Amino acid sequence: MRRALVLASALVVTCSAAFSAQSKTLDIYWIDVEGGAATLVVTPSGESMLVDTGYETDGRDAKRILSAAQQAGLKQLDHVVISHYHGDHVGGLAALSKMIPIGRVYSRGDTISVPADQKWYDSMRSVSAGKRTIVGPGDRIPLTGVDAVVVSSDHQMLAKPVNGGGPNALCATAEQKAPAGFENQAGVGVLLTYNRFTFLDLIDMDWATEMELVCPVNKVGAVTLFQSNRHGAWNGAGAPAFLNAIRPQVLVFNNGPRKGLGQVQEAKTTTPPGVNVAPYEQNHFLRAAAIPGIEGIWQGHLSLFDKDPKHNTSPDMIANVEETAECQGHFIKASVESNGQFTVTNGRNGFSRTYKAR
Repeated sequence: MRRALVLASALVVTCSAAFSAQSKTLDIYWIDVEGGAATLVVTPSGESMLVDTGYETDGRDAKRILSAAQQAGLKQLDHVVISHYHGDHVGGLAALSKMIPIGRVYSRGDTISVPADQKWYDSMRSVSAGKRTIVGPGDRIPLTGVDAVVVSSDHQMLAKPVNGGGPNALCATAEQKAPAGFENQAGVGVLLTYNRFTFLDLIDMDWATEMELVCPVNKVGAVTLFQSNRHGAWNGAGAPAFLNAIRPQVLVFNNGPRKGLGQVQEAKTTTPPGVNVAPYEQNHFLRAAAIPGIEGIWQGHLSLFDKDPKHNTSPDMIANVEETAECQGHFIKASVESNGQFTVTNGRNGFSRTYKAR
């Protein structure tokens, strides 16, 4: 009898451990770096990937990344992807490398277009010495249990569509815009797949490069969750032929209080005269809200450029509402279950919503 009870107890413990292991989630943290970019991915097995490191800013963003990593229970960052060599994406790397061990570093190639980017490129080379991998479209970041494929790098796109991508009829009447600059167009973009759930992170990809990615063939298919490119400054990004082809269920704007969403700039149109272009929403938030099938829009910040409630998401779904000087740096977190159900939570107020990947 005693032996039977011991075996029964052992079976309960084993089953409980197995259930616990199976119930772990894929977690994604959008860390507030004031309109830069820093996205932390933690797989169900506990492996980590950080995409970009925010600004230099006296170590502020590195500290925020470290705080998120500690909350996720991480002792190191296994993989760090540096999308391109702008200070709002690689500025925090040097300070971060002194706070937490960094494993492999992935980046685009070595071409620098303007002297201002040299400092950030040199910082990346210093931190990644002996552990850097240059990636191109189709390469994969080796995450256990999660497929992380590079979809763009160094002005090149995937050769063949993935994730059910195919011909894109929206291209026929799509407006064309002038490129937003060498560095933004050269960035590393990544598509993550975890069973039914997909996450697309294209960093600072501009309108012209979006069109390359989805026209005439949509190379990335429809995605579950999309992190806004260009921080939501969609005057020179957010092409409808792109947004309405990838059709995200949920979108996260990684904007700052006065950067990205709500920012107004000129973007030169290069569509030939006489070509009829399908009309589209000029306001960037409303353009996101008009994406077919969109179920939720989250913001890193209230746009202080344009605080109109109609041009921002629900207050419960905005992580930070202050000017930079008063900002607490709250993050947004998505926790994805193996069956495709995922919950997005606002770090400021604990508000959450649950979705199911289509």
